[in-house]
Amino acid sequence: MTSKKVTFTELSQTIARILQKNGLNPKAAGIIAEVVASAERDGSASHGLMRLEGYVSTLNSGWVNLDAVPVISDIAPGLIVANAENGFAQIALAESRSLLFEKARSQGVAVCAINNSHHFAALWPDIEWFAERGLVALTTLNTRSHMNVWSGNKKVLGTNPMAFACPRRNHPPVIWDQASSPMSHGDLMLTAKENRSLPPGVGVDAEGNATIDPNEVLKGGAFLPFGGNKGSSIAFMIEILSAAVTGGRFGFDDRVAAFPGGRTSQAGQFVLVLDPVQTAGEEFYARVEELISRLRDSGVKRLPGEKRYLRRERSMAEGIPISAEIDAIIQNLLR
Repeated sequence: MTSKKVTFTELSQTIARILQKNGLNPKAAGIIAEVVASAERDGSASHGLMRLEGYVSTLNSGWVNLDAVPVISDIAPGLIVANAENGFAQIALAESRSLLFEKARSQGVAVCAINNSHHFAALWPDIEWFAERGLVALTTLNTRSHMNVWSGNKKVLGTNPMAFACPRRNHPPVIWDQASSPMSHGDLMLTAKENRSLPPGVGVDAEGNATIDPNEVLKGGAFLPFGGNKGSSIAFMIEILSAAVTGGRFGFDDRVAAFPGGRTSQAGQFVLVLDPVQTAGEEFYARVEELISRLRDSGVKRLPGEKRYLRRERSMAEGIPISAEIDAIIQNLLR
């Protein structure tokens, strides 16, 4: 049940206060707060306020550098390497964003390789900004080992998510954000919290037996990849791009277990942005609309991200709904 509604600004400021109260520097707190508030505003409950206690627990665990200042290295005309200094990846990306955008506009394509970083949020907020300014964007992120792949029986790869953004003229970008597993770790946590069963094929228990109990997956079990070998291959690709290419940790190297209360993975993020006008000319936009029109004609009712935009519009007009349970958590964290 909804307890109250708040504005986006109010929610962002409240989250930032909580993060600063627990030691995170003001600049980083503001950036992370906006990411969390954006997910809640857009109805992405699995990556919104539900994660706030996890952030606080992590900040107090000693696992994350609370005063990290990212080191941004301009390596080549189309390449940036960002060392997050054991801080949050979103801060490193924010510090790199203008330079990454300029490189893509100048060279046609550019990559930012983020390492020594933590990421505990949805990926679409990381690339929406670029697509709103006319760039095609792709980002990948590796996580700690949560998934059995290629019929293996030991967790090596994570649920490794990726997000893709396609710009449009006079319309919001088309953006999808998905894990390499049938559902994200956040959605699994939400399913467990709400005492719901999993669809078949999401995960196995600690003995390797198929289960629809989310708690069994969380307590020593493992995710399975979506699409079997196809999902395994995608998770492997993401591990290469996000860890091997960036210089970040592989999921199996994660050391969070040594920091009680830590929830985040210390891993890497790969971000690629491309200026489509430099390859396809202004016709790019007309061709995208032609494709979307054909999809609509085929019976497609909703493109990726459209539900999120509708929720955003409603939240900005009417306020972001906060449940009584979540509000109680917020008030407790503010004390």
